[in-house]
Amino acid sequence: MVTTPAPTPALYRCAITHVRTAPQRYALRHRTYMWLVDPDRLPRLPLPLRAFARFDPRDHFTGRHPSIRAGLDSFLAGHGVDLEGGPVVMLTHARVLGHVFNPLTLYWCHGPDRTPRCVVAEVHNTYGRRHSYLLRPDASGVAEVDKAFYVSPFFPVDGRYRMRLPAPGSRLDLTVHLEREDGRPFTATVRGTRHEVRAGTLLRRPWSTLAVSAAIRLHGIRLYLRGLPVQPRPDHQNTENPA
Repeated sequence: MVTTPAPTPALYRCAITHVRTAPQRYALRHRTYMWLVDPDRLPRLPLPLRAFARFDPRDHFTGRHPSIRAGLDSFLAGHGVDLEGGPVVMLTHARVLGHVFNPLTLYWCHGPDRTPRCVVAEVHNTYGRRHSYLLRPDASGVAEVDKAFYVSPFFPVDGRYRMRLPAPGSRLDLTVHLEREDGRPFTATVRGTRHEVRAGTLLRRPWSTLAVSAAIRLHGIRLYLRGLPVQPRPDHQNTENPA
């Protein structure tokens, strides 16, 4: 099926929810906004606003590539995928006032004829590490992949992710389930609506990425104080190819 990548840049005002059902039930919800951009044509804001949105290749993949697109292409090449210059749309948080935290960055990748080829899910944890998964969603946007990266300190690195990642349109509707042998202990959703890039959105939430990072840590402390055991954290480098 031939699709047309969503026009970029755009902003999605989002509500993000995390629901844990084991070993204790716990839920959190927070609001933020995310950017949809073309990594080949990253937006350049007027000078007074540039500190509120910067897209830095050091924040993605190994952090050693000259551009985000170069990092993506290198990761894909390690998996035998060549987009042949086809278009990509990227959903991410920008670096704001020098700070960024991206729990999940997504890349919808197309061939030169604009046919979907794959999706890359780049996961960041609060320990400064990141890991990328190559996904092949079905026609409904659902893909599965084995968990290979330490994210929450309360879950070991096992199980499997089931992700529903339809390409963004007027709305954003993403779901990530963690599935283990004893059930589905964790679900995250991202729901949002598309908006034009406006200075007011950036200025109303100037610490958006810092708020996300702080909220995750705060809820982690609450879970720890409730007695949830912390799982050992394996060493993980920011490599292009999954271990």
